[in-house]
Amino acid sequence: MSAFVCQNIESILPQLRIMCGDRVDTSFAMRLQHGSDETWNLDAPPDIVIFVKTTQEVSDIMTLCHLHTVPVIAYGVGSSLEGHYAAICGGICLDFSMMNAVLEVNEKDMDCRVEAGVTRKQLNMYLRDKGLFFPIDPGADASIGGMAATRASGTNAVRYGTMRDNVLNLTVVMADGQIINTAKRARKSAAGYDLTRLFIGSEGTLGLITQIQLKLALIPEIVISGVCHFNDLRGACETATEVLQYGIPIARMELLDNLQITAFNSYAKYHLPEKPTLFVEFHARDRNVITHEVSEFKNIAEQYGGTDIQIAEKTEDRNRLWKARHELFWANKSHWPGKDTLSTDVCVPISSLAECITQTHNDIKETNLVAPIVGHVGDGNFHVLIMFDKSSQQDVQKVKGFCDRLAQRAIDMQGTCTGEHGVGIGKRDYLLIEFGPAINVMRDVKRSLDPKNILNPNKIIVL
Repeated sequence: MSAFVCQNIESILPQLRIMCGDRVDTSFAMRLQHGSDETWNLDAPPDIVIFVKTTQEVSDIMTLCHLHTVPVIAYGVGSSLEGHYAAICGGICLDFSMMNAVLEVNEKDMDCRVEAGVTRKQLNMYLRDKGLFFPIDPGADASIGGMAATRASGTNAVRYGTMRDNVLNLTVVMADGQIINTAKRARKSAAGYDLTRLFIGSEGTLGLITQIQLKLALIPEIVISGVCHFNDLRGACETATEVLQYGIPIARMELLDNLQITAFNSYAKYHLPEKPTLFVEFHARDRNVITHEVSEFKNIAEQYGGTDIQIAEKTEDRNRLWKARHELFWANKSHWPGKDTLSTDVCVPISSLAECITQTHNDIKETNLVAPIVGHVGDGNFHVLIMFDKSSQQDVQKVKGFCDRLAQRAIDMQGTCTGEHGVGIGKRDYLLIEFGPAINVMRDVKRSLDPKNILNPNKIIVL
């Protein structure tokens, strides 16, 4: 094994092996896996990977690391996109995949408690026979702990909200090993500071989330999906805006531009027109209600040039459509072989969405980039999936310039540099532009909760 990046680790490695046995891994392959992602951020393997099993074990490890000033990074399934778990200061990576138990389901209250390593799909398989589901769907089969830590969102956010809206309570291990619960199971509370939402989106920099109490939703009795094609991006965006302004309770509304539809067709063996397209889904318990909602959507779409509106009600047809939507990363890798992929996102007020996407589309053309646009347009959030050559300095500089302009454009429109990917390493520099003096309050919070700066150091905030 190469020399430790964090020199203090050598003195505690024997104790870690006593505590966790063969779940302590120092092999280079395992360390590299836990320090690399699908971004252009440099690979930064931790010194040690530990597969943790209990909250108390996490507490014991944190107590030891706090005493010896050893950095600790949490790891779910590795689906984050902004260098969140790169061990840039060395240290220990805690892998939560073995903490994968559904601890309780309170059907009458429509909530549940899970360990951090439970994945979204695993949870919904467990809940299926109870008529309940967890609606947050970021696409990847992410861990619930990781989704909470990065304030995840996804295709269902327009109806069901984000992780911020669906977490009731967290069990958190603090930097010094102390175990806390941030709330109870009540649906609302006016007691004290809202610690739950302080830790949601903190990316493991303020504490380590080990258990999560989640709100659940009823599985809808009737689900209808569809696609609608437009002549231009503005028409699709204006449709999305007006659908929301009219109060149509749509469950999902996703935008794919014409370039993304080309890759989508090739990968998924579809034959959709290569035009900007909205993917939509409606949930209801009454046939008449959902028929009315679909009709209202069609009327609005047609006003903005929407054509060829195709509806899918069979479960297998709907699942195939959304499965292909969630696999766009691999569709693009297949369609542009040999290219690296960078996925970035911003979010703007819904009234600014059409203008932001139009300007971004023009920027892509002027910069001569291959960069399909995909949007969770129901909440003003969209992604740009940039295909480029990471080994080419010219490509890298071109992409960095585009990303800087995209973030600034969103912030100028009273939006944010990231709607759901989070900050990590990749978007730290934009926070000062977005928050101004409030960034100093964030630093004060970090210093207060993690005075030794050992929790995922130099992510989000640099002390």
